[in-house]
Amino acid sequence: MRTDVTFTSNGLKIAGHLYLPEGLGADGAGAAPAPAVVVGHPGTGVKEQAAGLYARRLAEAGFVALAFDAAYQGESQGEPRGLEDPGQRVEDLKSAVSFLSTHAAVDPGRIGALGICASGGYSLVAAASDHRIRAVATVSAVDIARQFKVGPDGTQDPAVFQGMLDAAAAARTAEASGAGDQTFTLFPNTAEEANLGGPHSFEGWEYYCTPRGAHDRSAKALTWSSVDRIATFDGLATVALIAPRPLLLIAGRQAVTSWMSVQAFQSAGGPKELHWIDGASHVDLYDKDEYVTPAVAKLAEFYGTHLGTAA
Repeated sequence: MRTDVTFTSNGLKIAGHLYLPEGLGADGAGAAPAPAVVVGHPGTGVKEQAAGLYARRLAEAGFVALAFDAAYQGESQGEPRGLEDPGQRVEDLKSAVSFLSTHAAVDPGRIGALGICASGGYSLVAAASDHRIRAVATVSAVDIARQFKVGPDGTQDPAVFQGMLDAAAAARTAEASGAGDQTFTLFPNTAEEANLGGPHSFEGWEYYCTPRGAHDRSAKALTWSSVDRIATFDGLATVALIAPRPLLLIAGRQAVTSWMSVQAFQSAGGPKELHWIDGASHVDLYDKDEYVTPAVAKLAEFYGTHLGTAA
């Protein structure tokens, strides 16, 4: 069962979809409190895409699951639209935990987090400092700062990001002069242009810009003011603080971003596990059933072991 919910994060109304296991009423009344998982979406996603798919599948496996739109994006409040603020994204995850902690269907002592793509990095930071998160997992984890600074494969010339910081500084001055919100586009216009950026660029374009995964509310542009906020974030810096709570990192064998999951694993204490999905790329794990199904099975096993299952 899916219900529309809202909660507050730093004074902003956050829109979410709450997925309940079969047999639980909308308010959870009459049932033993169940374990729950907060699911964070990729950097340009919305709750109706990968996060919603994983939340629904986790509910089918017996967990209460909450997918939500980040502040400034999707159906959630916040201006300017398209702002990617890592600090706010971490706060959104913690606020989602607060929402679940007070829900009648949820056992507040059995709440976990799942971060997909950029929310992988955000969930690691949230879990490091919020002990209410009893188990944390990631799928195709990305530290958004590393991706911007050195690219998805880690080989980007650092001068590229320095140029982006120049543009971000100029955009702030323009906004102060009354020019309005300054933004930059995230995706090429055509498949041919996307192909020029390589397979990772193409599969991102294909997911977000074609019927495969496109959604009207997913971000196609970010504000330039996102860039200098991203510059000082580090999604992996505090991974060691998660221990002794358990950590699971799921990555595709073919994902160019998998080095970030490896780094997170190496930095973590324990218990920890790096689980590979053979044949999968980064975006394959967003929606392709042949890869999502084994990923969900591993997640259900992980959360079942560390959070228990619904009565």
